[in-house]
Amino acid sequence: MCGIVGYVGKEDLAWGEHRAVGVVMGGLRRLEYRGYDSAGIALLGREGINVRKKAGKLGNLEDALTSNPLPSAHVGIGHTRWATHGAPTDGNAHPHLADHGRLAVVHNGIIENSALLKRQLEAAGHAFSSDTDTEVAAALLADAYRTLDPEVADDRLAEAMRVACAKLEGSFTLLAVHRDHPGLIVAARRNSPLVIGRGEGENFLGSDVAAFADFTRYAIELGQDQVVSLTSDKVTITDFSGAEIQGQEFHVDWDPSAVTKDGYPSFMAKEIQEQPDAVRRTLQGKVDAQGRITLADTDIEADFLMGLKKVIVIACGTASYSGQIAKYAIERWARVPVEVDLAHEFRYRSPMLDQHTLVLAISQSGETMDTLMAVRYAREQGARVLAVCNTPGATIPRESDAVFYTQAGPEVAVASTKAFLTQVTAVLILALYLAQLRDVGVGAEIGDAVEELRGIPEKVKQVLASERQIKDLAGALAGAPAVLFIGRHVGYPVALEGALKLKELAYTHAEGFAAGELKHGPIALLEPGQVVVVIVPSPIGSPILHAKTMSTIQEIKARGATIIGIAEEGDSVVNTWADEVVALPPTHPLLAPLLTTVPLQLLAAHIALARGMDVDQPRNLAKSVTVE
Repeated sequence: MCGIVGYVGKEDLAWGEHRAVGVVMGGLRRLEYRGYDSAGIALLGREGINVRKKAGKLGNLEDALTSNPLPSAHVGIGHTRWATHGAPTDGNAHPHLADHGRLAVVHNGIIENSALLKRQLEAAGHAFSSDTDTEVAAALLADAYRTLDPEVADDRLAEAMRVACAKLEGSFTLLAVHRDHPGLIVAARRNSPLVIGRGEGENFLGSDVAAFADFTRYAIELGQDQVVSLTSDKVTITDFSGAEIQGQEFHVDWDPSAVTKDGYPSFMAKEIQEQPDAVRRTLQGKVDAQGRITLADTDIEADFLMGLKKVIVIACGTASYSGQIAKYAIERWARVPVEVDLAHEFRYRSPMLDQHTLVLAISQSGETMDTLMAVRYAREQGARVLAVCNTPGATIPRESDAVFYTQAGPEVAVASTKAFLTQVTAVLILALYLAQLRDVGVGAEIGDAVEELRGIPEKVKQVLASERQIKDLAGALAGAPAVLFIGRHVGYPVALEGALKLKELAYTHAEGFAAGELKHGPIALLEPGQVVVVIVPSPIGSPILHAKTMSTIQEIKARGATIIGIAEEGDSVVNTWADEVVALPPTHPLLAPLLTTVPLQLLAAHIALARGMDVDQPRNLAKSVTVE
């Protein structure tokens, strides 16, 4: 959700007097993908704290800084806001000031007891100018700061942060600067992401490493309920009680160029085209010379996996559809029962877990709050948790028992494409690995599937070559008021994903259904001109499912709807009934989502573009949902 950036540099740095504003604004630009509706910056210099903030896109803030520049400074904090408390206005944008303008705070998350705290602070004489819970946190921090002994000046702001955090409930990342501490940022986190970047004579803070990847590859994880004091040459981490902690360092492998468009018209266009390489990287090192799957780097014991009684997948949105594909693959190949839960529903249904349960937590960012809370619940119940994640150093991998890192690289567009395909790749690898360990009599099929999986990147390239056909099709469909997507078996979650992409990007009403479910109600929606996209099973790999899908297509055609088929090359039957067919290379039925998803991504993107939409930043959406 919100993006946060912090920077502290030495006053005599050779980079010049505008270093802070340049670093912070550059970081906010690289964090645009997180989604936001306002932005702001506070610089701490010799004259004190100066703030600029504007509702709308980051360009509005950049224009304000151009027309009314801030004084030079070597300390700065910045923020892009996704509104929770209060409308997206200039006044509600961060940073928020307190202590008569001497303290500035930015905040990510939700403070659940802010209403109670606000009443208490108002009773004590505080006045508020915004509708945000962030201003409440700023006032609380200022109150704590004033009550502390000035003799502990070096640690006064950090101690005030610890005192204030003890009174806060909910999830939050807080960054604060104070005029009395000109070379210092103090930050705290609970259930909300924050990473430290280590530089030479300068240090950084960010919601994720993209905020500072241009400047350093050395990072430190900030753990749960921890406070960091950051100067240009020192990082001090404590827990909320004040005990000093050694932070866990890691190396940032992402290329900063990955968060630039690199000549593409949008980040989404770039990320769709990067999918063959993303899948290839995710496969790298997972298949040995004998064609067997290896998961040596995931830290999960083979003995535990061999004794599994149940797998439960927890995820949200697009990630949950990769979990549904995992269900088909694991049950088919490894013969282990699988449940798939939306993470925000999981712990409220009293699920049955024990030490023989594997919980598979899927999250691109590794910071999805619903999924994180479900992970914690699962571990409390004695289950083992394996995270599938794309972001090194994120909270969910750190709090899980093991992690499978996908290798999509930074995904900037809010609507997921390459992260989804690498999640599907990861769960298929896991299913094949479980099948190898458990040896349940499908060995020949496993060998064939592994070999086909290695060839998937080239087949994805072939699918991408059909973009011109899909773009022309999108132009014809741009005016459609609603689109239905249907599929069977693994085609069903692909249909759900196709519908979600169209909703996210083009703001078009879309629904995904299991094809057999159409006649149990949704068929009432069919009329002449209604567009239906059908994910068609292979006539060779899944002949029974193919025949049943053809029956469904004929039912649709009889009611005058327009049919778009996503089908295997050489499928002459679907060509008889569909108005348009996008042909895909043949592959194993359980691997088909790695191909059938791609045309739906392209279709949604091009319909959105034809309707004049911003495919990188759809309205009301955030890349990483860090509130529950």
